[in-house]
Amino acid sequence: MIGHLLLSLLAVSSPWWEDYDTRDRFLCGDQGSVVVERNDAQASLISGRSRFTLFRVASSQPVLRFATDGMELILWGDNLTLEQGRRKLQCTRTDQA
Repeated sequence: MIGHLLLSLLAVSSPWWEDYDTRDRFLCGDQGSVVVERNDAQASLISGRSRFTLFRVASSQPVLRFATDGMELILWGDNLTLEQGRRKLQCTRTDQA
């Protein structure tokens, strides 16, 4: 699913009522790019016309974790890790979108 998720390079925006205060673009090697919009409670992972909403997971580590059934998004500095089952995808922040 992550491979399918990252096929398109064009990103759409989340609706205004979700009130995301941060928006970053990440390059995921030859898989393309994704946009992550987030606030303190949730994040939206956007790739092409696909969007997944994930919710903040409490963590004592200095990382931000967001998850939903079957997928986890981990932000640490300029690095983004997407985990789905046993699959992991590493991405690097390219700019603020």
